[in-house]
Order: sequence, then C-alpha cells, then structure tokens
Amino acid sequence: MGTLLSNLTLTIPENIYIKDPQSSKLGRRILEYSIQIIRKEGLEKFTFKKLADEIGSNESSVYRYFENKHMLMLYLNSWYWAWLEYKLVFRINNIECKEKVLKRAITAITETPRKDETFGFINEEELHHIIVQESSKAFHTIDVDEENKNGYFVIYRRLVERLSKIISAYNPNYSYPLTLANTIVQGSLKQNFLHRHFKQLSDFKESDDEPITQFFQHLTFKSLS
Repeated sequence: MGTLLSNLTLTIPENIYIKDPQSSKLGRRILEYSIQIIRKEGLEKFTFKKLADEIGSNESSVYRYFENKHMLMLYLNSWYWAWLEYKLVFRINNIECKEKVLKRAITAITETPRKDETFGFINEEELHHIIVQESSKAFHTIDVDEENKNGYFVIYRRLVERLSKIISAYNPNYSYPLTLANTIVQGSLKQNFLHRHFKQLSDFKESDDEPITQFFQHLTFKSLS
C-alpha cells in the first residue's frame, strides 16, 4: 500500500505556478529546500538566489516554476491545506457515526503533524511550522480579493467547507458551521503560535497530550450541544 501511495500527488491550482514543481526532480527539490530555508530564516530573508545556491542550480531555474516568492508561499499554503484535506478524508472514510466523524476530522486538522512518507519530498513537520509562522502573510495582502477571485485559496475554502458540512451533519440546527470550521482551522494555527512564542498567554503544558486538539474538541462539542 505504501508503494502504491508513494507516487501520489496533491493537485494545486495551476495559476499559482508557471510549472508544477511536483512534476520534476528539480521542482521537488525546490519545494523541499525552500521549506528548509524558510523554516530557518523566515520568509522575509528567503530569496530565490539562496534557494538556487542550496540546490546547486541557478536562480533562473527557480523562476521557471514560480513568478516570485509570494507565489511560492501560496503554493506551500495550498499544498498544506490539500494535505490536511487528504488526511481528513482518509481518517473519516467508512465511518458512519457522526460524532466520531467530527472528532476524527478535528483531530486530523489540529494534531501535531508527523512526517508523511507518502510525500517524500515534503517534510510536513517543517511545513507546519512555516504555516504557523508565515501563512497569514499569504492572506493579508492588498491583492487578497483579486487572488481569491483567481482561485488561489480554493483548496483552503474547500477544506473549511468540508469541515462545516461535517459540523452541520452532526448538528443540523447549528447556525454557524462555517464560522466554527474557520475557527478550528485558523485557531489551531494561532494557538500553536501562542504556545510557541507567548507561553504566558497559553493554558497548555508541555506534558499535555495534543492539548490543542483537546481544546478544539471541547470547544466544538460544547458549541454544538
């Protein structure tokens, strides 16, 4: 089964990239090493020149895949949301109990990521750290409305809508399924950020087992009760 899944790719909106990096060895190295550099230095200090030097190529080769680093960051964001959706769907497959489906969906979205060997060129643990630290920069731009119209955030929207439908299936009378779904997806990132950098604002302890998942399980079922 692992061998069958090892060639699996996640589909990213075509207008985000010039050439899909998942389609070539060089492109996959671009994704792999961009994650490493952004994780170490942050998005502001990341450049295509640094990336090219790291992969032993030239800067122009990176520009064959992405117009600029903002588009690369949009790609990484989209890949992460697509991976979460893949995990969510896999976890709830063939489950009938609506409560169990909702619990598993929340867990898939909020749990601490582990390296997924299905996608060998992406380190999901490192990517998660980048999403926590940097993903808001892909949203909070002057061009966000135009980019949304162009479908750059279609995978994120689809993930939230999928979770909102699971919430509605559990409690059809709940009035705010999309808002709650967004709160779970974005809130888990925010709580990760606070726990890492503002521990005085976090109730979670290092000894707790998946405290963010526990919190959003509690919040969700209290809201829906």
